[in-house]
Amino acid sequence: MKPMLTALALVLATPAAAQDEMTVMLDWFVNPDHGPIIIAQEMGYFAEADLAVEVIAPADPSDPPKMAAAGAVDLAISYQPQLHLQVAEGMPLVRVGTLVATPLNCLLVLDDGPVAQIADLEGRKVGFSVAGVEEALLSAMLGETGLGTDDIELVNVNWSLSPALMSGQVDAVIGAFRNFELNQMEIEKVAGRCFYPEEHGVPTYDELIYIANPKAMDAGMIQRFLGATEKATQYIVNHPQESWEVFAATSTELQDELNKKAWADTIPRFALRPEALDAGRYARFEDFLHQAKLIEGTRSVTALAVDLGTE
Repeated sequence: MKPMLTALALVLATPAAAQDEMTVMLDWFVNPDHGPIIIAQEMGYFAEADLAVEVIAPADPSDPPKMAAAGAVDLAISYQPQLHLQVAEGMPLVRVGTLVATPLNCLLVLDDGPVAQIADLEGRKVGFSVAGVEEALLSAMLGETGLGTDDIELVNVNWSLSPALMSGQVDAVIGAFRNFELNQMEIEKVAGRCFYPEEHGVPTYDELIYIANPKAMDAGMIQRFLGATEKATQYIVNHPQESWEVFAATSTELQDELNKKAWADTIPRFALRPEALDAGRYARFEDFLHQAKLIEGTRSVTALAVDLGTE
């Protein structure tokens, strides 16, 4: 056998390197917010990065940070505001990447309802689903008009935000995602309107982030994961219709009008550089929560978030 053919035969006979197995827990069931992860999986970008990624939906939305802190999953998706609270409580967590780089949360009202401006909430009912951060956001928004949470009635509507608003149970809801609840109301032929926290006294923040246990994480593997999702995001931005078709084909439950509208509205909000860290954003939000008396003292940005590319 000629030397070149011998070398080729040896290459062909060598088994392919095993892919690194990685577990990623979502914040909730699969939806358009998770587009880059699903597209990276379906387009083979994880495989190109020698990763075999298992994507897990939580049974309880409070599980992902706990699982990441315990090292039971390599990565979890969570929310920047919650990360500040959890680190302040002593949970071993750090932000390692960004999935959705703008707030999605909003204060949602009926477009033709009694609330034309935030000041009109005085004496009215406001629904919420998650205590703590949502109340802090609402308090800051009310504060711009001279109101406080004592001037309204807070109603826990669990996760039934837009139904509670449309049925008249409450006059507004905080915690609605602008890429979902607004579209859900439009489909129901009920016009809604959002007041955006970042335009009313709340520092802007990353809505969805990747978190891990800093002592247990494999930084190199996470970097490869983030590189694959960055490639997926570029594909989504360049090919919005084709990427929607790939995403929707993964489950019949995604193939409806709500998810299609949410897909289009979420694309501009995906982090184009998921590894990159805006340190000032984390410092400002830490100070905001301290001023709101939700945390004691403040932590350094390095205790909250890292840019693995500069480590």
